[in-house]
Amino acid sequence: MEDIKFRAVLVGVDYKDIAFNIDVSMKELKSLAEALNIEVVDSVVQNMDYVHVKSYIGSGKVEELRLMIKGLDANLVIVNEELTPSQLQNLEAGLECEVIDRTYLILEIFAKRARTKEAHLQVDIARLQYMLPRLIGMNESMYSEQGGSGFRGGGETQLELDRRRIKKEIASKRHELEEAVKQRQIQRSRRKKNNVPVVALVGYTNSGKSSLLNRFLKEYAHEEKQVFAKDMLFATLETSTRHIELPNKKQFLLTDTVGFVNQLPTTLVKAFRSTLEEVNEADLLVHVIDASNPNYETQIEVTNKVLSEIGVKDIPMVYVYNKMDVCENVLIHKDDVVYMSVLKDKNIDELVKVICDKLYDDTLCRVFIPYSDMKIYSYLKDKTNILTEEAQDEGYTIEVMLSSADRNKFESFIK
Repeated sequence: MEDIKFRAVLVGVDYKDIAFNIDVSMKELKSLAEALNIEVVDSVVQNMDYVHVKSYIGSGKVEELRLMIKGLDANLVIVNEELTPSQLQNLEAGLECEVIDRTYLILEIFAKRARTKEAHLQVDIARLQYMLPRLIGMNESMYSEQGGSGFRGGGETQLELDRRRIKKEIASKRHELEEAVKQRQIQRSRRKKNNVPVVALVGYTNSGKSSLLNRFLKEYAHEEKQVFAKDMLFATLETSTRHIELPNKKQFLLTDTVGFVNQLPTTLVKAFRSTLEEVNEADLLVHVIDASNPNYETQIEVTNKVLSEIGVKDIPMVYVYNKMDVCENVLIHKDDVVYMSVLKDKNIDELVKVICDKLYDDTLCRVFIPYSDMKIYSYLKDKTNILTEEAQDEGYTIEVMLSSADRNKFESFIK
């Protein structure tokens, strides 16, 4: 793929009862294409009552597009929605050009970004599930015709992937993925035993989740390994968890998750369900939003929709409006909102305060600890945030922030 320079024309249909804003979706499709170094030379949107069953766009538009492709010297067409196998075949025949859809494009990006074995398995399963219905019924001549087009690879490879082999490969990879999931579940069980709360970062792709995790690590966990973060779509596909300990002795596990996108392929949501289970296990969700994006409200809706699809409910959520250094006109007047700039280290303290308020029910207490019970003093010194302490004749009097569990445990020592 890297050896061929792709020049693409984007194609979309604006139809009745469309589930998304076509202009926003087409702009995002362009960004997705550019994420794979595809040069977008033009974009076409057809207004129709319904998507054409046979070829997605009307027959007249197919011929018009064919001539446009030749005039622009394009060699690829990217359709804004997932095509049926027959739509894909008919479009390629009519346009005399290779055609891919939005789903395939996103799958390719995920394949490029995957780094861990688990992510590779998840992407491979999603790609095979996508390919399966599109290989059934194709004959040898069709493979050879499209074999030299370049984007989907050679025809010989396509021909070898028959229905039985793909199903066998899916089953094998699912088995491998199940083993990886078991290890992840063991890790989660260990965390629960330690009673350390989990905070999960969720949000649209490229909103700044990984950068926010790295900001926490820089400030509160200098020894922890930072995660990969870059200004690009789907920079992070893996779930990364780091231990955060604050100056007030409070601690939690901060988890970075895969970003979402509008029209996220169902096969990917299903394949990444095991990774996204980390979100379901969280005690608090931090929804990171790119406030500089003019379509941030749509991105919020998409994220909340995907969270609902994977069964997330009744988990408290904090909304973080990020990138406020380049967008200072977003003001949302509601609870649980923090405005910040990860890049400029702005308002990280405010976010920490909100997280602590959500996770802990601490109360300021005045406690007297006799010298004969210094084990209690050592425990409080190690596990809590002692604000003041005064040595007296018979023991220490301290002011300390106590959780409800500690208040019950040391009730007899509280003044």
